[in-house]
Amino acid sequence: MAADHTRTAILSAAERLYAARGFSDVTMRDIVAAADVNLAAVNYHFGSKDELIAELFVTRSLATNRERLNELKAAEQAGDGRASIEAIFAALVGPTLRGCLGPDRQRSDAARFMIRASIESIAPIRKIKNREVDHLKRFAAAMRRALPDHADADLFWGLHFALAMAHQTIRDGERLTKMSDGRCDLNDVQGIIDRIVGVSVLTLTGRPTRAKARA
Repeated sequence: MAADHTRTAILSAAERLYAARGFSDVTMRDIVAAADVNLAAVNYHFGSKDELIAELFVTRSLATNRERLNELKAAEQAGDGRASIEAIFAALVGPTLRGCLGPDRQRSDAARFMIRASIESIAPIRKIKNREVDHLKRFAAAMRRALPDHADADLFWGLHFALAMAHQTIRDGERLTKMSDGRCDLNDVQGIIDRIVGVSVLTLTGRPTRAKARA
């Protein structure tokens, strides 16, 4: 139990510091002081700063990916095994945007850590992102069932562009707010999801989303 408590204290302190100051400005000694442990404990549990960052990122990413897949599964069950392309894109980008945007989430250490991970390109996080793609392939398979007449390459590009829009919104939200003089409301998370889904569907299929079609 003591070892588990020490490990949790190190992870919490590291996430809080990385969220506030970024990856390059935080040293292992900073984490040791914030967690009230000794350096040997950090080395024992994680080995290095890169491994500690990777552990934090994997933990948060797993939670997001689990939420994504649960939403995809629910959409497919509602569609008798074939989700709509709108529902697929919403399941893809919704958990990430809800996890990082909005007045409540933006103040949390977890959200700010993931925003840092999106902004700052560092080796341990790049390796994980490039390696962990199995859940994205499940989205591609769902897109193939929803749009069987589309070429695979087009579906993968569509998936890639939807993710890129979500990540860019998270990374450069402050610039968007200033550029639009506040007209673009980053606290309207569902509205942001709807916009990204709408653009993604329109780009891939040439038609507006169903909600816009009704309007």
